Amino acid sequence: MGGKNQTWISEFILLGLSSDWGTQVSLFALFLAMYLITVIGNSLIVLLIRLDSKLHTPMYFFLSVLSFVDICYTNSTVPQMLVHFLSALKSIPFYSCVLQFYVSLSMGSTEFFLLAAMAYDRYVAVCYPLHYMVIMHGGLCLGLAVGCLAAGFANSLMQTIIIFKLPLCRNVINHFACEMLAVLRLTCVDISFNKVMVAISGFLVIMLPCCLVLFSYGRIVAAILRIRSAQGRRKAFGTCASHLTVVSMCFGTAFFTYMRPDAGSSTEQEKMVALFYAVVTPMLNPLIYSLRNKEVMGALRRVLGKIREER
Repeated sequence: MGGKNQTWISEFILLGLSSDWGTQVSLFALFLAMYLITVIGNSLIVLLIRLDSKLHTPMYFFLSVLSFVDICYTNSTVPQMLVHFLSALKSIPFYSCVLQFYVSLSMGSTEFFLLAAMAYDRYVAVCYPLHYMVIMHGGLCLGLAVGCLAAGFANSLMQTIIIFKLPLCRNVINHFACEMLAVLRLTCVDISFNKVMVAISGFLVIMLPCCLVLFSYGRIVAAILRIRSAQGRRKAFGTCASHLTVVSMCFGTAFFTYMRPDAGSSTEQEKMVALFYAVVTPMLNPLIYSLRNKEVMGALRRVLGKIREER
């Protein structure tokens, strides 16, 4: 590789969120609590769906996949961030950075495709309730889940290869993780091509699923408005409310971060948005789906009841 000022980089230094020790200790306690809530909450969702036969439906299958993706996404960045809060030298080996970049981008990309699949599931449930289980059969659900994962990993592999083949002139990343835009700022060559690839990736991973979600919910709203009884409309909308809340959070933060790379947002703003998407959203997902869902809460009571009976 050429480049006048390029040197081989064996490790990166992550600046993180703050250089003040007291602030870092406080952030460590805060994000440790959020990390534990995320892992326990999402693991509980997966376990409940696995153990309770009443939750063996397409909607809860996709929810269990979403929880699994959130666990993987959180574990790709947060444990290292917690260690760095209490470390004087916030370094990460080159290949560990590449791996973190690949896994986190894979899980993030997969989540967008998965949210589109979940929106399609809700569209079929509301618009074709009598044929729901016939249309959303096990083979289709599994195929959609595998397709989402494959698309997410393929997008991440492409971006990882393109970005880490670039000559890097610096090894100090102004971020808490090896994030795409932060790594691109380390290059010592023109990155116009990479910006184009980020835009294309953003369209395929963010805009395309978002359009599918909007189309699905447009049809859902039209179907709900045709329901004559107010109770029927509330019940139909209630099946979509949790998913719509998660969709708004995920797509909103992604649009701010990746669909406007040249809009002049500061690195601090990007870190806050990335932090929200990497830490806050995965923590809120199980809370949104469980607290607003009587079936999940009912499954929890049934599982706890069985445990007490066995004792």
